[in-house]
Amino acid sequence: MSQYSAIIADDEKNLCAHLESLLNQLWPDLQIIGTVHSGPEALSIITQEEPDIAFLDIKMPVMNGIKVAMHAQGLCHIVFITAYDEFAIQAFEHDAIDYVLKPVTEKRLIKTIQKLKDGLSLKDLTQPGLNNILSKLSENINNQVQSANLQWIRAGKADKTILVSVDDVYFFRASDKYTSVVTHDGEHLIRLSIKELIAELDNNQFWQINRGIIVNVNCISSTTRLINGQWEVHLKNSNEILMTSRKYNHLFKQM
Repeated sequence: MSQYSAIIADDEKNLCAHLESLLNQLWPDLQIIGTVHSGPEALSIITQEEPDIAFLDIKMPVMNGIKVAMHAQGLCHIVFITAYDEFAIQAFEHDAIDYVLKPVTEKRLIKTIQKLKDGLSLKDLTQPGLNNILSKLSENINNQVQSANLQWIRAGKADKTILVSVDDVYFFRASDKYTSVVTHDGEHLIRLSIKELIAELDNNQFWQINRGIIVNVNCISSTTRLINGQWEVHLKNSNEILMTSRKYNHLFKQM
């Protein structure tokens, strides 16, 4: 029996591990040759290692799964791991590619595995109309993400409540029971936690770099890698220097 290979790309490491565990259980002959956590890493391993299958999370830092798939057309079979069922199901009804909704279940994954085995046995990577489907899906995702992401923040300053555009935020910093919103005009306080913020912000614009810091990528001027493997993050128009923790170092490897 032919042994096929696959990669898994998802910015949530626990979901990566969960999917890998299910695949090991349901398809033991499949060789998982790598798990990565960003779009550029996924594209790099696809081009270098040439896996038969790529399981791609749609929403990943820097480059989303749709863009990775566009670049990887003809190189491998694509399966999207997605939470966007509202329009994903309609897009994938063309049967050009497959998808698995989060949270990944054993029952649904079994169907995907059978579909992949059928496609791999035919040794056919041609997918008519795939580029058009991916373009439409990318447009739908951008529209949904733009409307769903947090755009304005109500913050306290002295005895006033002000509205702060997220585009004006340099970074968020956890502070006791509050979170500081740091902008050009100074610091403001909000009651949202870092965990709550990262779930509502656009993760292509805002990256969590340690347990208590979320930085606006557009405000980064440069980064410096230290001997211990951590990164210093330098900001435009600010003397603040932020530090990454090991858990988030992968975000800066492609910079």
